[in-house]
Amino acid sequence: MSSNTLPPENSRVRAALTLLFSLALFLPALHAAEPQAATRANRMLADYFAREVASIDSHPLAEPTSLEQWETTRAAMKRQLAEMLGLDPMPERTPLNVVKTGEVKGDGFVVENMHYEASPGLYVTANLYRPEKSEGRQPAILYVSGHAVVVKDGVTLGNKTGYQHHGEWFARHGYVCLTIDTVELGEVRGEHHGTYSKGRWWWFSRGYTPAGIETWFGIRGLDYLVSRPDVDPARIGVTGRSGGGAYSWYIAALDDRVKVAAPTAGITTLHNHVVDGTVEGHCDCMFMVNTYRWDYDRVAAMIAPRPLLICNTDKDTIFPLDGVVSIYNSTRRIYRALGAEAKIGLQIAEGPHKDTQPLNVGAFHWFERWLKNADSMAVLDEGATKRLQPEQLRVFSALPSDEKNTTIDSEFVPAAKVPEIPADAAQWAKMRDGWMTALREKSFAGWPVTAPDLDLHDAGTAEHGGVVLHAWDFTPKAPWSLRLYVAHHVDVKPQDLELVALNVLDENAWQDFRHMMAGNFGKLFAPADRQGADGHGFADEKKMFDDSKWAMAYVCPRGIGPTAWGGSEKQQTQRLRRFYLVGQTLDAMQVWDIRRAIAALRATPYAKTPLWLQSQHTMAGNTLYASLFEDGIARLDLHRMSASHESGPAYLNVLKYLDLPQAAAMAAERSRVRIYAPEKSAWAFPAQVAEKLGWKKAFELRDPLPAQ
Repeated sequence: MSSNTLPPENSRVRAALTLLFSLALFLPALHAAEPQAATRANRMLADYFAREVASIDSHPLAEPTSLEQWETTRAAMKRQLAEMLGLDPMPERTPLNVVKTGEVKGDGFVVENMHYEASPGLYVTANLYRPEKSEGRQPAILYVSGHAVVVKDGVTLGNKTGYQHHGEWFARHGYVCLTIDTVELGEVRGEHHGTYSKGRWWWFSRGYTPAGIETWFGIRGLDYLVSRPDVDPARIGVTGRSGGGAYSWYIAALDDRVKVAAPTAGITTLHNHVVDGTVEGHCDCMFMVNTYRWDYDRVAAMIAPRPLLICNTDKDTIFPLDGVVSIYNSTRRIYRALGAEAKIGLQIAEGPHKDTQPLNVGAFHWFERWLKNADSMAVLDEGATKRLQPEQLRVFSALPSDEKNTTIDSEFVPAAKVPEIPADAAQWAKMRDGWMTALREKSFAGWPVTAPDLDLHDAGTAEHGGVVLHAWDFTPKAPWSLRLYVAHHVDVKPQDLELVALNVLDENAWQDFRHMMAGNFGKLFAPADRQGADGHGFADEKKMFDDSKWAMAYVCPRGIGPTAWGGSEKQQTQRLRRFYLVGQTLDAMQVWDIRRAIAALRATPYAKTPLWLQSQHTMAGNTLYASLFEDGIARLDLHRMSASHESGPAYLNVLKYLDLPQAAAMAAERSRVRIYAPEKSAWAFPAQVAEKLGWKKAFELRDPLPAQ
């Protein structure tokens, strides 16, 4: 619908809008969700995640028909994985600026304490273990440390010191081993827990994961190893356990200089993470931004046909045995198809999630076999033993003043710059089309490819005080069932309405709506929703209907109101992280629900009535984006919406391409947009685009509605 079909705006219209949104914005939420309803919603959410994982797993990686075909497939997968780690484009390989700060002699080995810069100011503290006596070039190991907190007298010595015994074993047995700290637990501390406990949901919107930093640390560590005259670049392996095991997978998948890999306790299936809940035992460093909706066997397969040993214990609660074996069997298919089945192994040791000697010995055997061509059946002479004091392995006596480790999450994946105002309609069309493509492919790829049947059915009608309230139930995507309400004056027929305004409710707005309506139209609400519903605000709402030929529609996207899941703040956090693991965000799927609510409304008798959309806060951002994918939205009224995804709705990767002001500009080309915001300068871009391209009255900024 073009803006020319809008009814004329007048004081009555503005008063009605002001009334509705002053209620939604400023009345407190009066009642918590009824426990049984929350329990049902929790079960529905669990069912949803199981369906999503099953859908992803229903498209397994095809077995290669030849090595050449596999290399073509793997090249495309490498590009996708690099992107999902925030490494596309790959950062510039700036000078490493390697600095050796000390040396320690051990029993048959020497340790060089050193640091290098993966990027300017991004410091990697490391210990380089080498044989005390050696000639020529040696095989080399990149050892990626797992989670180990080593602090003495208030000084962080780095998780590399917790894994020193691995480097010492390798050096005593003729290897050069570079053991590197991670960004969070190294001597220069960054952050792994952005979404786990810090509320940095903008990591999703940035397309940022600390797994990308750790992978980059490792790739630059390989750069250093191949530069050393005592390292044979054709004989390099990678290993590490737990977090280090995960990074070993990513490094080996992306960098073919790794000839042999033995990741330990670092991988399992999406089913384990999402359905069984092992995600709750992992910080963000384990996971890629799952834009392309992979299961983790695809990461494992990318090492084929190079020698790969998957190591794990049988009682590991965060890398469960069934998932590890599943990864092995899936990856083994690829090796078998490539005629390389002898190059994949599975080492299962008894024990919990712990750095055990049986696991270590399995990895040591593997490297002896494939990097030294040693007898794979030989019994190794010793296990790995810590021989030095942690403080002997300290790199920095004082931390560098120019370090970026602490804030690297804010810059590692660059956000898109605010674009220039387009010179003309053609330039604007190119800009807009590029953004829409990015949204479809990078931010909303978790939406259904084909919209499922709405399964729309009439949920009843009730009348009170001259107002009629209709209800319909619809399914945006199984197993969710949402309810759409439409209210107007009882004597006004749908075909006579001037407009219908769809109010997309957040939790506070739902509580206000429930409080106003459930007491008067009880049969359309669950018993718990009727509790305490005293009709507050209904008299003013009735007056609006008495004075206008308007209809008000209301919908709660998933997770709001009747489908709000219960639990602690920590439990809610872990649910949001599950969406991320299946290539979605809750906000993005609420955008989908809004789109389907629009489709549902258009399948009712109100289909031909001009449609407005209204919402507030984060849900206003979701409503804005929904309007970009649905035609015929006459007007948007968006209240107190954030001006950036840094604090607004979180969608995968969106900030790599655009921010909310650019989305508002796209909406203004299609609908009249009214944004009620205290800060006007943040919305300069859509205002200037509308003025430049002559979209008269398409975009308007207004002051927030006053508190009532």
